[in-house]
Amino acid sequence: MTVITNVRERAVAAPPEPGLTPEEIIARAEAIAPTLVARQAETEARTYYAQDTHELFAEAGLYRILVPKRYGGYEFGVDTFFRVVMTLARGCPSTGWMYCLGAAHALAVATLFGERAQDEIFDGDFICPATIMPSGTAERTEDGDWIINGTWAYCSGSPYATHFVGHTLVAPEEGAEPVPMLFIVPSSQFRRLDDWGGQLGLKGSGSHSIKIENARIPDHFTIKSHISQFDVSGGTPGLTLHGNPQYGGGPLSIMILESAVLAAGIAHGALDAYEDLMRARTTSFPPITGRTENPDFQFWYGQAAGMLATAEAAVLNALQQWKDACARGPEAFTPELELRIAGIGREVVRLSWDAVQRYLFPTAGSSSVRVGERVERVWRDLSTMHSHAGVAIYLNGLAPREYAMARFGIEAHH
Repeated sequence: MTVITNVRERAVAAPPEPGLTPEEIIARAEAIAPTLVARQAETEARTYYAQDTHELFAEAGLYRILVPKRYGGYEFGVDTFFRVVMTLARGCPSTGWMYCLGAAHALAVATLFGERAQDEIFDGDFICPATIMPSGTAERTEDGDWIINGTWAYCSGSPYATHFVGHTLVAPEEGAEPVPMLFIVPSSQFRRLDDWGGQLGLKGSGSHSIKIENARIPDHFTIKSHISQFDVSGGTPGLTLHGNPQYGGGPLSIMILESAVLAAGIAHGALDAYEDLMRARTTSFPPITGRTENPDFQFWYGQAAGMLATAEAAVLNALQQWKDACARGPEAFTPELELRIAGIGREVVRLSWDAVQRYLFPTAGSSSVRVGERVERVWRDLSTMHSHAGVAIYLNGLAPREYAMARFGIEAHH
């Protein structure tokens, strides 16, 4: 592991609670999550979680979990962050989604951007939606800066964002074929559009579009690559700067695991609701008994619970594989490894969805799947998750083939 002396040259900004532990921050999330359940309808109507919830997250330190210590963050492990995400998503799917996809990208920024950029970007709490689809335009100025224009859709976490990470296409030289360029823009240079909430599910996930008009950013706020194609095998700026192996990990596989953790947490919320129904309701047909005493309901609950326990175990094991690779060094992050971890993420999403749509939703009862009921909401939210390009197209189509090609040493033909 390489630690550069310039870590000491910059005064480290202490976080608000220097003694805070991962266990304590997870416990705070566990205390907050039950309060989110009753506010699900309110969150959907607003299209994002409330200002007081945002302030509670900030006070609890949730926006600093992945921010490096150098910049006033707690620099806790990704496992701590994922535990918090799973807990919040279990309470309110929209809130968990919005929190995760706003706070998660502290890891990518701290990994991929250089010291100069990070010194200017990070300042404690960090909320940064990111999109993978290139859009808009970027024009180079005479002094080497970039002028960014365009609209980027599905920016989950945008209502309270401090920054935005997007992609656009630029030609490396005149007449050359355009290639992706990743860029980061502070919130002072973009605005959120009021265009979210009409979808089937995840209505409160704050996934509004972001519009950028003539934003001027320095060249060191850009990376000439797509975030999913960044090769970390030769080391990363973040690993050199912070000396923490988690800032040297592969960005593709960890982004996939974000979706998997969300799916598992959301589905667990449906299981919680189903358990409440089991305890409170009776069977529809004779002999009339409590659902907890009925063999069919016992089977349906047990099947779903087993599937979700497996999903949680799988995603945590995949995360451990990611962490182990970080510890071995950047060269461990081969395309094959990243795509194998992505494959585990795909199966976690499938298990979570199957538990809900095969066992919990159909047997909960018609009154329990009316609009606004908890089981109905989870079904809508997971259905909408399956329309996400990263799940529907990449994980279920491209990723399995790419893994096989990586395994057998076959180059992709573009």
